[in-house]
Amino acid sequence: MLTPRQSQILNLIISSIEKNGICPSFEEMKNQIGVKSKSGIHAILSALEERKYIRKLPNKARAVEVLKFPNGKQYNQTFTGQNTLQNQQESITYPNQMSMQNENTEVPLLGKIAAGTPIEAISEKNYMIEFPNMMLSKGIEHYALEIEGDSMIEAGIFDGDTVLIEKCQTARDGNIIVALVNREEATLKTLIRKDNKIHLQPENSKYETQIYSPEQVEIQGRLVGLLRKY
Repeated sequence: MLTPRQSQILNLIISSIEKNGICPSFEEMKNQIGVKSKSGIHAILSALEERKYIRKLPNKARAVEVLKFPNGKQYNQTFTGQNTLQNQQESITYPNQMSMQNENTEVPLLGKIAAGTPIEAISEKNYMIEFPNMMLSKGIEHYALEIEGDSMIEAGIFDGDTVLIEKCQTARDGNIIVALVNREEATLKTLIRKDNKIHLQPENSKYETQIYSPEQVEIQGRLVGLLRKY
């Protein structure tokens, strides 16, 4: 199920494509929904693509293929016009449109995360980056890291992406976590517990799962969001 903001952006895209034959620009989307920065739009579009509601077409400016309506029904691109959108989209109400503005929060960007880099060595809170409030849990500390490497590409996390981490010491199986191994090496991997061992699973078939005893692994946060530059 999409968030109200994701549904609003998807409806804007569908309406623009059916009316003008092209996706609205980041600036147009930013202005229409009241987001302060384009990074918020990047995050929403990335979430829609990961959930397979849209597909970004390579090497083309403002080129987006719509795959599904906000209600999850398949988008049939042979039908065009406003009636299609009105008949198929979810009915979404926004009780206070002004409350959706200025919904960004700055979090510290601690640096790059890569194998062999201790978290402590990159924890210099001298640079801040904005994330939409909808990505953050209220009352919980967050931080951001820049991804270096390709070990998580099959989870949609690429070299150069900036990830939002919710600071925590516990996580569920299947969560993507920041793990500190032997108090020396920090890595972003999928957490799996099996046979009284901690499995740190890469999301890239080229790499092997790392297996440790529980006392070797310290959870320092879990992935809750992602920003990508284009």
